[in-house]
Amino acid sequence: MTTTSDAPRTRTVAAIRLPAGGLGHDLRGVKVVWQREMIRFSQDRIRIVTALVQPILYVFVLGTGLSSLTRGSTGDVSLRTFMFPGVLALSVLFTAMFSAVSIVWDREFGFLREMLVAPVRRSAIITGKCMGGATVAAIQGLIVLAIAGLVDVPYSPVMLLTLAFEMLLLGFTITAFGLVIAARIKQMQAMMGLMQMIVMPLMFLSGVLYPLANLPSWLNVLVHINPITYAVHPLRQAVFEHIHASPLARAHLNPPLTWWGWNVPIAAQLAVVAVTGLLFLWIAVLEFDRAD
Repeated sequence: MTTTSDAPRTRTVAAIRLPAGGLGHDLRGVKVVWQREMIRFSQDRIRIVTALVQPILYVFVLGTGLSSLTRGSTGDVSLRTFMFPGVLALSVLFTAMFSAVSIVWDREFGFLREMLVAPVRRSAIITGKCMGGATVAAIQGLIVLAIAGLVDVPYSPVMLLTLAFEMLLLGFTITAFGLVIAARIKQMQAMMGLMQMIVMPLMFLSGVLYPLANLPSWLNVLVHINPITYAVHPLRQAVFEHIHASPLARAHLNPPLTWWGWNVPIAAQLAVVAVTGLLFLWIAVLEFDRAD
């Protein structure tokens, strides 16, 4: 004889524990996103190699070709040596921007949504993305810096450390700027076109390929309101402090950056870059907070 019990059955519900919030949790989120950028960069060997093509073309092809037109006007400094700091800035600029662009890929493939619904503040995700892009861009700049000896730039430890810091700061600002642009873009094709439209003027209006002396007034104004200028000039100043150049060559190729006749210190120039980067990062966080 089978008996059935009328007693109610007890169901066990598994407890779900969410990680505790707070600053430490956000810092772990920043670290995870940063590590993801490092892993993606280390696994993309083709990207590392192809990113060297443009700097080599600028320095050894364009620099050598234009030297026939500028021979005698650059004093005892070759045009390739003059262009090298600007090429470092270009390498960082394009690498950082492409790192920011990758977030559009993440949106298209759904990975961005998974990150945004994670139990961590969106500001931590965006900060980690920005720091990762800055680090990747600085590493790419250091790879380009390896050819410094081929353009008569010495491998001074002080200069190398200074350039590394300045490239990291520039990479941070450009990545934050790219994230602001990418916040509302949902298609990679649109992002690439918009990036070219914005990056090219920033590049040509920063003095990466020409000295800032004796510029026309309209161009001088545009160069001075471009925040990238305040990263390019410290890079060039760091190089010129460690090469042999006559006072005439320094005055022509590396004149001081001025505001209404006042020579802007290098620390103030880097502060402009840092403040601009923090402002862009703040805007990017606001944009992604409103994103779906």
